[in-house]
Amino acid sequence: MKLISFLSEGAPSYGIVNGDDVLDLTPLLGAQAPDLKTLIAQNLFAAAADMAKTHKPTLKFSQLQLLPVIPNPGQIFCIGLNYGDHVRETGREITEVPTIFLRLTDSQVAHGQDILRPPESQRLDYEAEIAVIIGKGGRRIKEEDAWNHIAGYSCYNDGSIRDWQVATSQWTPGKNFYKTGGFGPWMVTSDEIAPGQVMRLQTLLNGQVLQDTTTDKMLHSIPQQIAYISTFIPLSPGDVIVTGTPGGVGNKRTPQIFMKPGDVCEIVVDAIGTLRNGIRDDA
Repeated sequence: MKLISFLSEGAPSYGIVNGDDVLDLTPLLGAQAPDLKTLIAQNLFAAAADMAKTHKPTLKFSQLQLLPVIPNPGQIFCIGLNYGDHVRETGREITEVPTIFLRLTDSQVAHGQDILRPPESQRLDYEAEIAVIIGKGGRRIKEEDAWNHIAGYSCYNDGSIRDWQVATSQWTPGKNFYKTGGFGPWMVTSDEIAPGQVMRLQTLLNGQVLQDTTTDKMLHSIPQQIAYISTFIPLSPGDVIVTGTPGGVGNKRTPQIFMKPGDVCEIVVDAIGTLRNGIRDDA
């Protein structure tokens, strides 16, 4: 299934996507699962699939105002320096364990919304990534069990304000400017993507391919990421792990390429879909 979060008459809702048709699940599941995060926590995927068989979709995807796939995640973990070509272009060393930083909920936008370039900087960079949404929570999850803890996958643009990111050894400011990261368009449930399936990940800026890799080139695999993170903090349903970007970021190109107002940035994952965001200046 493809599951989205969106606004319905101004109120948060969520549903199942089939082509351009959307089945709104909020009125069907009610208090049992008022949002996608709760559906994941309650493991109501089978109930949602049954609803799709017995109820007619009433909404059109193309007409919806989407929300980030999980609008209310408890935790967003981002993996840095997780592809060898990106490590090399930054001049850093490969580490034995994942490099991790956090993103805040308000730093994100949905598919179809504009990423905002802040007035404090013109160095707004793209980063194509795959987001993993946790289904079954846990602490000290073993690598061999990690695939069973995944609810699904989405596309992610870890938009970065580079000069703020490198101003100190701590990346938090440059990775958390308001509405600089894209998350969407939907979550593809894990039953549609096999454990360890190799996915192709690309960035297209105004149609030009600037990043292009496959997930078998990750330095720290998705199970390794889940095992490592769950060692120091319990993972919960709806938590998000953003799994790293490949080489080709704008900051390391010659000449450099940064996103500017009027640009359109697309993050494409062959097994998931396309996350598309325009760029505009923040007021």
